[in-house]
Amino acid sequence: MSNNRKINLLSEKFIKQIVDNEHILPIDMEDKFTEISSSLAYYLKSFSNIERFLDYISLILKHTFNEQLTLIIPLNDRGEIWKENIQFSGVTNNYKNDNDIKRYFEKFVFSKNFKIKEIISFEETLKSKFKEYLINSYKITSRGKCRGFVYTFNQKCVSQSLINERNLNLIINCLAVGLENYWLIKTKKRHENVDREISIGAEIQSQLLPDFCPIIFGVDLAAHCRPALQLGGDYYDFMSLKTNISDKRKQKARWALVIGDVMGKGIPAGLLMTMLRGMLRAEVLTGLPPDRILHDLNQLAIYDLDQSHRFVTLFYSDYDPRTKKLRYANAAHNPPLLWKSSEQRIIKLDSEGLVLGLQNDAKYKCGQIQLEKNDAILYYTDGVTETSNALGERFDEDRLIKSFSKLCKQSLKSKEILHKIFKTLDDFTGRNRQLEDDASIVVFQLE
Repeated sequence: MSNNRKINLLSEKFIKQIVDNEHILPIDMEDKFTEISSSLAYYLKSFSNIERFLDYISLILKHTFNEQLTLIIPLNDRGEIWKENIQFSGVTNNYKNDNDIKRYFEKFVFSKNFKIKEIISFEETLKSKFKEYLINSYKITSRGKCRGFVYTFNQKCVSQSLINERNLNLIINCLAVGLENYWLIKTKKRHENVDREISIGAEIQSQLLPDFCPIIFGVDLAAHCRPALQLGGDYYDFMSLKTNISDKRKQKARWALVIGDVMGKGIPAGLLMTMLRGMLRAEVLTGLPPDRILHDLNQLAIYDLDQSHRFVTLFYSDYDPRTKKLRYANAAHNPPLLWKSSEQRIIKLDSEGLVLGLQNDAKYKCGQIQLEKNDAILYYTDGVTETSNALGERFDEDRLIKSFSKLCKQSLKSKEILHKIFKTLDDFTGRNRQLEDDASIVVFQLE
């Protein structure tokens, strides 16, 4: 179709010419409406302005149906009366009554939280007030959802033909599709904006996790987090307890190693994780033992966690490279697995403590262990052990212990252990299977 032809189909002059020629070629009225509906179909595919679209529908109604006043009441995406886009079209022979109808509707007050049942009351009032008209009502529906209402006012002496009724239903159906498409486009744009914001949030959050593992004297470190969604609730960190010394001296200073998991996933968990990270980093600088760190952190965060109806599991430890001693406290997190090289066995590092955000006066106990050459610790979140395969089986802790023991016996570096554990996890779950929860692993190995 040429551009000139398209413009012609959309013009008021075109529609008026077709209808005005009815007295010359009455037998071709159906052909004329076909032309009008063709212009409407084209407009329906290309419109981007809902106000113009509704104006165009009114224009067609005005020039197609004689001696009839039509009222279009669209609903917005929240199902409320969309007052600014209400349309009147056409006229009857009684101009005074036409204006009365318009004024009546403009003064009619619908409640702010409009309910469909209100329209029934409106219709009854309308019919009792304007008895000289035959008033027909039509619901604008698409995909089972009401998009608005159309009312036609005919003088009782003017009969409505079946052809006119059919043509009116076609226009109303096109109107329903147009309103639905408009709100779908609006919803899509909103989702795109949200997705863009989530992507930015995920990028910021990924920057909060360590870009690389620090150099700690006599230690080989590796870490990785796999979020189930763009934003995750898993958290791990490495923090020097001394901030005012050189990087070389930091290598032999005491380091804090922490891993945690906010209940749930997605945006809420990601926001709480970010909040908790800031609080914890401030607490670490006090140099207090792990049990006191968790106690104070719980008191700082409990109000925000209680308001969000969420809690956090957290394992906090600090390591002294000079003595090779590791102190730790646990807020109900999965106990890290310690590979004792000299004994060729796995020990769970655990101590008593409630989750953060559950009880204001929660108490935590501090554990301590002497590490030796070739010992290795696997810190992890429950997204690792609770991942399931197609049969519904969980990877569970036993499989993780067996995998970690086997890898430690091969004298592999921490990065190799990390990659092979994730590969084992992929082989178990299936590479195309979506993670049910965030999965994070930190491997801490003495050289």
